[in-house]
Amino acid sequence: MANTALGDRPETMTEAAHENGKPDTEQSDESISTEAQENSETTLPRAVFPQEVPEDAELTHPALYFNRELGWIDFNWRVLYLAIDERTPLLERVRFIAITASNLDEFFQKRVGGLKRQEAAGVQDLSPDGRTPTEQLAMISKASVVMHQWMTKLWENTLKPALQEEIGVVICDYDDLDDQQQQQLYEYFQNQIYPILTPLAVDPGRPFPFISNLSTSLVIVLQDRKQHKKHFARLKIPTNLSRWLPVKNENDDGKTCFLAIEQLISHHVGDLFPGMDIVSVHPFRITRNADLRRDEEEATDLLAMISKELRERRFAPVVRLEIAKDTPTFVRAWLMEELQLRNDDVYEVEGLIDLTNCFAIANLDFPDFTYKPWEPIVPAPFSYLEDEGEPDANLFDMIRKSDMLVHHPYDSFADTVQRLIEEAVNDEKVLAIKQTLYRTSDESPIIKALVKAAEKGKQVAVLVEVKARFDEANNIEWGQMLEQAGVHVAYGLVGLKIHAKATLIIRQEADGPKTYCHIGTGNYHSKTARLYTDLGLITSDSVIGRDLVNLFHYLTGYAPEQPYKKAIIAPRDMRDHINKLIHQEIEFQKQYDNGRIIAKMNALDDVRLIRELYKASQAGVQIDLIIRGHSRLRPKLPGYSENIRIISILGRFLEHDRIFYFHNNNQPITLIGSADWRNRNLSERVELFVPVEDSTLQKRLIQLLNTALSDNRLAWKLDANGQYTLRRATGTRTEYNMHKILMDQAHNRTS
Repeated sequence: MANTALGDRPETMTEAAHENGKPDTEQSDESISTEAQENSETTLPRAVFPQEVPEDAELTHPALYFNRELGWIDFNWRVLYLAIDERTPLLERVRFIAITASNLDEFFQKRVGGLKRQEAAGVQDLSPDGRTPTEQLAMISKASVVMHQWMTKLWENTLKPALQEEIGVVICDYDDLDDQQQQQLYEYFQNQIYPILTPLAVDPGRPFPFISNLSTSLVIVLQDRKQHKKHFARLKIPTNLSRWLPVKNENDDGKTCFLAIEQLISHHVGDLFPGMDIVSVHPFRITRNADLRRDEEEATDLLAMISKELRERRFAPVVRLEIAKDTPTFVRAWLMEELQLRNDDVYEVEGLIDLTNCFAIANLDFPDFTYKPWEPIVPAPFSYLEDEGEPDANLFDMIRKSDMLVHHPYDSFADTVQRLIEEAVNDEKVLAIKQTLYRTSDESPIIKALVKAAEKGKQVAVLVEVKARFDEANNIEWGQMLEQAGVHVAYGLVGLKIHAKATLIIRQEADGPKTYCHIGTGNYHSKTARLYTDLGLITSDSVIGRDLVNLFHYLTGYAPEQPYKKAIIAPRDMRDHINKLIHQEIEFQKQYDNGRIIAKMNALDDVRLIRELYKASQAGVQIDLIIRGHSRLRPKLPGYSENIRIISILGRFLEHDRIFYFHNNNQPITLIGSADWRNRNLSERVELFVPVEDSTLQKRLIQLLNTALSDNRLAWKLDANGQYTLRRATGTRTEYNMHKILMDQAHNRTS
């Protein structure tokens, strides 16, 4: 990590962007800022190294695009920096190193696994940046080795000592324990661990055992005392016991000690092999491919196909081996041969293997070393219903008066979206409830409410997406539970994931059935709603209501040509609609010199849409992109994208909302919805955008975008070469932390 002053000219935001130390809540859309001021800058190692752009390159030239996979690794570097940054509370630093490791696990399962499939099939198609699968795998391996090393060194050399010094939490090594502590743990080993261990020898009569995905094991080298012949055995570390074993501290010095369970097992593994000498014991961990291609066109039973895939994923080829660095060469070679791996699939670890288990350490009860707890607020329209002076008021009366915009986790999910559904369940006038369900939580209150609605005799229809990666099993279970309660359940469309986030409520009123809708940017998941930033529009707009009626008819029946007036649906219309809005900004730029686009999303990789953004930049349209994850678009390229700026915001909350703003010659268009500007969203999924037209709510969205663009605490700016630089407020500069500002604003909305 380097802290350098790069010598760039400071790029200032408009003075109107701030007032009294905060972004101005009253500013017009014209005053949306471009970039915050920063003096001191932080950069990180990077994986992306784009080609040099040749003179007069066409917009299709590979040099105009970053590599998606390497861009994802650079995103994970920004996550890791939250563990590096001493401004982050200590236990949150431990949590972020666990998140980084978990992210990397998923990357290898999905992205590396997919590239390996392509390589094995002899695919030579080039990525948009001009690389073959083999070339990408080589670059990923090189970049991932560096990230592995940084993660391990950060844990071993920085976070572990800090836990001991600042909190008194000691991560012990077995050899550091005194005789009494070792005896205490040996008794635990004999009574609790020994009976459930299953040593598996490997010899001509006993083949190499199956090793489950993301499991940590010990490879044991044994020697026969009579014949002096060496043997191999494998021992899986139990997953149903805690990774971290508490160690009694007789010194009463206030310290809390933990020992990793594999260290205890390693020191007593000889008890499992009487008559044999233990030559050496070494931990290792494998990652399997989760990128299994589904033949949906041939599948007659989608549930059966997904269930079969879950079984296949368990036995999928190994794509990564993490192994202790001191493992002898002959042991490593044996594992590589048995697992059919190459050298660049092997990652040596000099310290703790599997940092995802650091979540347990991060959850220890030391509140002074975590973020100050945040309790989402109940926004004014919803809290108003609780006033004693309005005993007969109901939520539907409030929605008819005006649209509502909720922003989680600043606004309470339970007291807004969940409450809307629960009130619909208990309202005798409600005739039907329809909802898309992509991911939801264990013990989901949404599922319970839908079951109750069906039991009350309401028409309930739920679109359960069984192809939601890593949530297939949960969603199959939820779907079957809903069906048993009498809910109409559909399991997706052939060839398309249903990723739209929508709830439709139909209520019988004096003038006939009335629609009430919630359209969101995130899942109906009560737990992630406390961690992910997501927006939801709650509206009684009859046009949007009719659009959602048509959308659900399309999803549950055969109606691909349904008309939509306000809703923008992928894959049918969304790409064309976005292109149209971009082209309008180009025309306004030519006529009035005021072309302006701001988009906030998780990732950007759709090459066709990027070309349209390049054209807009070439025409002079000012474009700001707030992209948490990876981007294929190269900003600030002379002649192509000098008018495009990209920032990435990472902090205590995961930025997940999608907002799209078009200046439209001072008649702003603001959209929210479920889709990023990625090919999978625009071409391979059912997605939903809706316009936010209420002037007050639109103003709030514009303020939100301005707050993001003004951030100089959590925001990283991206340059044309793929380098992200962290903005910092130094000297007399005011620090603008987007998450803190939005928490303060949420409190202000209740006062």
